[in-house]
Amino acid sequence: MLDALVWFVSNVGLGFYNFLYAITHPASWLGWADREALVRFIYYGASVEFFFVVFDIVLVLTAIGIWRQRLLWAGVVTLEAISNGLGRVVAWAGLIMVLQQIVIVFVQRIFATSSITLGFGTSVTFDISWWAEGLKFYNALIVALCVSYTFVQRGHVRVDIIYAAISYRAKRIIDIIGAIIFMVPIVVLIWLYSWFFMWRHLIVPAPSASDTLDRLIQRSQILRWNVETTGFAPQGFSAYFLFKILLVLFAALVFLQAVTVIWRAIAELREGPEGENKYLDLDVLEDTTAGTPPTEKELQSGAN
Repeated sequence: MLDALVWFVSNVGLGFYNFLYAITHPASWLGWADREALVRFIYYGASVEFFFVVFDIVLVLTAIGIWRQRLLWAGVVTLEAISNGLGRVVAWAGLIMVLQQIVIVFVQRIFATSSITLGFGTSVTFDISWWAEGLKFYNALIVALCVSYTFVQRGHVRVDIIYAAISYRAKRIIDIIGAIIFMVPIVVLIWLYSWFFMWRHLIVPAPSASDTLDRLIQRSQILRWNVETTGFAPQGFSAYFLFKILLVLFAALVFLQAVTVIWRAIAELREGPEGENKYLDLDVLEDTTAGTPPTEKELQSGAN
């Protein structure tokens, strides 16, 4: 137990050093013209060192937010604005998917052609199967990039047995504990697996989570880009590497949403019931009040 505590504390301290080193030596991991810099980026992208750098950043920002409540709310608003903005844009992929499916049906059934050409001046032509398989990419876009947007909008399915009956303060504590115990560990695991899964389809020799930094640097001399362009069908969708990139983006967005949940819960806990849903930007479908969920005080007054 003592060894684990020493390991944790030492890595927290090293996280600050690694952060300062990274920002003062950007060429060592961002100068991808040097293959060694690229393998350092790959290795440290899913390393213990990177985890504690992120942990330290969140810890410092949280401490500053607790010290200055205004800054904590600024962080909440910023992260929720990113989620809402990205989600509202990517959600249009659903409409594009429907329109593309309609075009595919018309081209196949009415015009009886095997390919679709798209473009003005310079055009691109792909087989019908390419466009049909590409519909899965729109689904992946919506699932991966709208996950945090749906969370902000309270759109996820929620089975509420205990949460609704407990006090305002207890709800915020549960939000904090739930984000730390459930959201963060799961998203860290997804990141660890998806990070190397993505790079194995972008470069050769394929990196592995078990590779040491020294081994990767040794192999960097023969490293080259080899972006996956092989589909499941001969003429099918040929950009499956994009799905691997979406997995990494999904993990990053869920992690940021976990941080948002923690920060909002802390801010609402400190302000009391008056801070519930403060600055929450919900989509409005009908009238100006339809998008704002009732507060606990409103529910209690309604019951009386």
